Amino acid sequence: MNKIRKGDKVVVLTGKNRHSSGTVLRRVGDEHLLVEGINRVKKHVRPNPLKGEVGGIVEKEMPIHISNVALFNPVTEKGDRVGIRVLENGSKVRFFKSNGEMVDA
Repeated sequence: MNKIRKGDKVVVLTGKNRHSSGTVLRRVGDEHLLVEGINRVKKHVRPNPLKGEVGGIVEKEMPIHISNVALFNPVTEKGDRVGIRVLENGSKVRFFKSNGEMVDA
């Protein structure tokens, strides 16, 4: 079970975007995430008339390592570590380590 999923709100812990937050757009492999508005770079794009693309400089999000982000806890309003707990019925749920609140509830 993944501790951080698509659609989760995360806080960046290290790097040039430290203390900023965003929503996970998608996972890239097992260890990288694409976060909305985080790790934006400028990419020079060559025009391609066959596809109808114009050239220029485009800003896009690049993947960030999963160890550099933490799940946002709305109760404490900070980034928090996440654990996985198995309930009595056998289903797995994520919970915040600081206060024990369930993430998925």
